[in-house]
Amino acid sequence: MSQVTVLGFWPSPFVYRVIWALKLKGVDYEYVEEDVLHNKSDRLLKYNPVHKKVPVLVHAGKPIAESAVILEYIEETWPQNPLLPKDPHQRALARFWVKFGEDKIEALFGFFMTEGEQQVKATKERQELLTILEEQGLGDKKFFGGDEIGMADLEFGWLAWLMDVVSELAGVKGIEAETFPRLHAWIQRFKDIPTIKEPLPDRSAMLTYFKGRRAIFLASAKS
Repeated sequence: MSQVTVLGFWPSPFVYRVIWALKLKGVDYEYVEEDVLHNKSDRLLKYNPVHKKVPVLVHAGKPIAESAVILEYIEETWPQNPLLPKDPHQRALARFWVKFGEDKIEALFGFFMTEGEQQVKATKERQELLTILEEQGLGDKKFFGGDEIGMADLEFGWLAWLMDVVSELAGVKGIEAETFPRLHAWIQRFKDIPTIKEPLPDRSAMLTYFKGRRAIFLASAKS
């Protein structure tokens, strides 16, 4: 095993946060694909016995789990190309939005797992949260932390590549320029960064995978 290993699952938005952070810092790593849905490996169960989920970062044989925690570890271990500002207040703000993203991801994703009146309610809640991100989180800045990509951008990075896919499958509007001009512009800037764009999976593969996941979510809700 290499000095740095990432245990992941290709459709997982949490995994890409870790991959992006390592790439932005120029850290070489080995990626190991895990079948987390059907056949979790002994390695995954050993390195993340509590949650048994990806991502897991293994550094010098020592595992770290949970993407937000891993991002902090990467920032402290490899300080080059910092993901957090030097100013203590700005660092606190960045961590606030990372925490916001962790707390609200289920609400942002809820419309995809529901239908009918429940989906209408979940979509309204998503729009309210996106408005908060648009006005309070991003504002007039290029990125959430200012002129450079940072930890909060990685936290919300899934909005840039996955929200469009799951919105299409759920039959609702995505993040459109007419409704969320700042977020829409941020998405374009974020995706234009080669380090961000290069590792992302094929869109058609994502559509196939998440179409199956939505069917499972809806069937489970009816049972």
